Amino acid sequence: MATMNSISVYDGASTPVLHTLSAISVTREGQKVTADWREQSLTIPAYAQVNAAITTQKLPSGVFKVDVKVNVPVMESVSGQNSAGYTAAPKVAYTNTLVLAGYFHERSTITDRRLARMILTNILNNVSTSVAAATSGFGPDAIDSLIAPT
Repeated sequence: MATMNSISVYDGASTPVLHTLSAISVTREGQKVTADWREQSLTIPAYAQVNAAITTQKLPSGVFKVDVKVNVPVMESVSGQNSAGYTAAPKVAYTNTLVLAGYFHERSTITDRRLARMILTNILNNVSTSVAAATSGFGPDAIDSLIAPT
């Protein structure tokens, strides 16, 4: 992946909502590269928006580690105003976080890593039929090809 693009993804609500995560930053610390994305809603504070990050690094053992992380903040509900008419601004009640971590031997191939990624993807999606593997995008690039977004 030559450049970081926005990520468009639907959530799992009963009526799915499209979330578009915009590229925010890329940081490098030695062998570790982290790319960050965040939803850009005009009505929700930045700290309360869905965000994602992908980190790739080569460990001292030679093993490649790839982390894909998603944070979904949940806002508390505001229940009216006080006797002076003040309504408090909503705050984040909690954040649900999901992290996928892959550890890949330096001798592993793109095909090896793609096979492992698709087995996990199909388990999580309860897929029991043959499906074509996604071969492009920030996830497949990071996991299959060990290429960090820039």
